[in-house]
Amino acid sequence: MKLILSSLFLVSLVLGLPVHSVLQEKASTKPPFFILAGDSTTAKQTSGGGGWGDGFLNTTLFNGASGKNYGHNGATTVSFRTGGDWGEVLSTVESVKADYRPFVTIQFGHNDQKPAANISLAEYTKNLEAFVAEATDAGATPILVTPLSRRNYDNSTGQPTIIQSLLNETKATVTAARHSGAIYINLNKRSTDYLNAIGPEKAYTYNLNADDRTHLNIGGSIVFGGIVAELIEIYRPDLKEQGFIHVNEELVSDVGKGIYYWPTGIN
Repeated sequence: MKLILSSLFLVSLVLGLPVHSVLQEKASTKPPFFILAGDSTTAKQTSGGGGWGDGFLNTTLFNGASGKNYGHNGATTVSFRTGGDWGEVLSTVESVKADYRPFVTIQFGHNDQKPAANISLAEYTKNLEAFVAEATDAGATPILVTPLSRRNYDNSTGQPTIIQSLLNETKATVTAARHSGAIYINLNKRSTDYLNAIGPEKAYTYNLNADDRTHLNIGGSIVFGGIVAELIEIYRPDLKEQGFIHVNEELVSDVGKGIYYWPTGIN
């Protein structure tokens, strides 16, 4: 028992959670409910946008686990609040927490970085920290997600490599996680590494439209949604052990080895 308590204490230090919270989480057998907050690279597929969200919700959750995607086109850390979306996220937390363990994933940056948004990196960071605090107060476990990489390549050296246009926002997301004690997953790094490995020709097969190197089609949503699930498992292995999250093993293996993957059955 002393060994178990010592291990939980170490986990609490790493994740910034009090020991009683870790004990409570580990003791719970309620299925998780994932509430996705973000911009169009989280949102469901539409004519003007689409991200990893629905691929994550529809292909990696099992055994009663569920969720809802609130990501939408054009959202920033400011507009998501002022437009009422964040209020809906918190209301959903309240409505499901009796029957589920609510988790809130938070991924922004693609629109916050645009000059027209007039959002500084410092403000972006503070906005993420506020989301974390409010989600926690509502009874959810927040997970900060660094921005999905765009699929733009620099070929000036003859070896195409991803242009890391979201590096500042990625660093700011990590800073927000460290300041707030939240879990974070580095989707930007994992997606960048994978896209560098497979090269532009294969990377563009994930484009929502031929020239859209930001948004994902259905196949891309499944691939990058699977990557999100795999990264969450690292911090919450209990969700995998309880059968709530499962990622296609071939997807995990191919992405890990830098081998191009396309979901079976998707044209």
